Parts: sequence; structure tokens; C-alpha cells
Amino acid sequence: MSFRKLATLAGVVLFGSFGDVSLARGMKSMPPVEITNLSALISALANPWVIGGILLLLGFFSTYLSALSFADLTFVLPATSIGYVIMALLGRFFLHEHVSLSRWTGVALITMGVGFVAGGPALTVHHREPEAQAAARSEAP
Repeated sequence: MSFRKLATLAGVVLFGSFGDVSLARGMKSMPPVEITNLSALISALANPWVIGGILLLLGFFSTYLSALSFADLTFVLPATSIGYVIMALLGRFFLHEHVSLSRWTGVALITMGVGFVAGGPALTVHHREPEAQAAARSEAP
């Protein structure tokens, strides 16, 4: 896999992880917000941590779209799920959240799953039927 593709996958992981943690940090400094309370929602959108989280998540969606353009969803989603590990670590050490033993066990299982996926192909090879191959050849310049 090329450096550009690896950097894109790393961008998905990092933008997503830091974006979610930034949103959580911003919302912890706010009173509880309900979808029916429009003024509370607007004030939450003025929080610098929330704004930063939104910008980081825009970066996440951009890199995620790019990753899906060159690899299968069944590769991208598990390969980038290492972000859940990063979020658990950031939640524990940056947000000072309690992470139970069962959650750490889940983090370990995710890590093992990412290892399995990383060893496989990024793109599924599709075998075309003879008619589709002939049509593709006739369309080529």
C-alpha cells in the first residue's frame, strides 16, 4: 500500500479520534443539552472545543471519503477502528474517564481484529463474466 493511502487511513483514525474527544470535552463543560432546547444547542455550537471537534470531524469525513475511493468498506472500517483504541486512551488520560476492565478487553479485541484485517487485501478482486470483459474491451479507446 502506498504512503498516500496509509496517510489517508491515518488521517481517518486521527481526525475521527481527536474530533470525537474534542466534542466530548466541549460538551462536558455544558449543561445537559436536549434536541428540543434550541438555545442550548446554539450555545453548545459556540464552545471552542465543539467547534474544533466539528472541524476535525470534517477532516475525518474528507479522509474517509478518500479512503473509500481506493479500498473496500470491509477493509477501511476495520482498519480504521484502531481509532477506538486511541479514543479509549484519550478518554482515560485526557478526559479522566474511568475505563472498566471489560472496556479494556474490548479495546484489546479491536486491536487484534485490526491486525487480522491489515494482513488482508484492501480491495476485493472482482471476477468479471465473459460478456462484461468483452464490453469493457470494446469501450476502451
